[in-house]
Amino acid sequence: MSVIISIYSGIYLIGILTFPITLSIIAPFFDMPFLKKNGRVIYYSTLFISEKPKNGLIKIHGGTLFDYYFVIDKKMNGKQRTNFIIQQYLDGLLHLIEKYENDKKIKIRGTSYIINKRTAEKIGFEIVETDILQKIILIYNYFNILISNSIAKNKLSFPNINKTKTFDADVSQLIERKEYIEKLNKSLKSTIANTVYN
Repeated sequence: MSVIISIYSGIYLIGILTFPITLSIIAPFFDMPFLKKNGRVIYYSTLFISEKPKNGLIKIHGGTLFDYYFVIDKKMNGKQRTNFIIQQYLDGLLHLIEKYENDKKIKIRGTSYIINKRTAEKIGFEIVETDILQKIILIYNYFNILISNSIAKNKLSFPNINKTKTFDADVSQLIERKEYIEKLNKSLKSTIANTVYN
C-alpha cells in the first residue's frame, strides 16, 4: 500500500522507508517456523532461542515478535509480562546449560534490552561491548523491537537501543550459578502463578 501511495504521490521516500520497516515486522512470522524446522535455531523455552554453535560460540536470542504475540498472555499487565519473559529466559538458559554442561569451553553470547546488568551478572554473564554489526541489526529492526517492547510492557514503549547490552559467559560460569538460576526461575514461576492465575 505504501509503495502505491509513494508512486501516485511522487514521494518515493514513503515507499523507501516503509518497505524495510514492514519487512522487518512481518519477517519473523515466516522466518522462525522455517529456521526452526531446518534446525538452524533451537527453542529452549517459548521465549528463548539459540543459533547452532559456530566456532565454539552459541548466540542466544529472546523471543521474536511472532513469539511475543502468540505466547504472552493478554491478561498480564506490564510487570507480569516482564516477569514472564525473564522467567522464560531463565528456563531456556537452564535447558541450554543441561545440554552443554559436558562441553564447558562453549561460550554463550546474547543481546538484550529486557535483562539488566545486575541480573545478568548474578546469573553468570559479563557485559561486553556490543559490536557494530549487532547495532546495525538492532537499528534495522527498531520497529520490530518497538512492537515487541510494547507487548512486553503492555503499553507503547520506545526501546532505547543505546541501553541494549551484550552478555558473554562460558558454560562453566553458568554452571557455577546454576543453583541460583534455578531458584530465581522457580521464584518467578511462583510469582506469575500467584499474581496472574489467582
